[in-house]
Amino acid sequence: MSTTTLPGSTVATLTVTTPSDREVQITRIFDAPRPMVFDCWTVPELLKGWLHGPDGWRLAVCEIDLRVGGATRYVWQHRDGRSMGMSGAYREIVRPSRIVATELFDEDWTGGETIGTVTFADHTGKTLLTQTVLYASQAARDGALGTGMTSGMAESYAQLDSYLASLQDAAKGAA
Repeated sequence: MSTTTLPGSTVATLTVTTPSDREVQITRIFDAPRPMVFDCWTVPELLKGWLHGPDGWRLAVCEIDLRVGGATRYVWQHRDGRSMGMSGAYREIVRPSRIVATELFDEDWTGGETIGTVTFADHTGKTLLTQTVLYASQAARDGALGTGMTSGMAESYAQLDSYLASLQDAAKGAA
């Protein structure tokens, strides 16, 4: 197992490990309650607030049927007109602690369908998020790691951190 720790905000760092020859595991702490972080992963309007790619990419389509067997569809649009899509299906949903779903990009650069497991654990009023991606093969996992996915995830998680702070600020202002 290898471990890479990438710098994050003052709240947390992103830790990336390879617990098996086909898996990548990412952990990060968010300064927000578990139900709020879970909702930011499962409510389309909230996902559109933070799940962007690198500079120039925006989540344009976000369709979620949040039930076991329900489908997901994400399409990111680049300002130059390019798009990138991904579909999947939910295998397990335990609100607000666990999601298991399949994922397959339209242009399959990951070597086939992946299975993603995301857990949300209470961590002294914050949320410890653990995301594990199981690839079809070691070559697929290594190929995904070679794309710079971990720096992209660090950027997305930083966006989520900021988005969660803005949601909490808005909730305080409404109270």
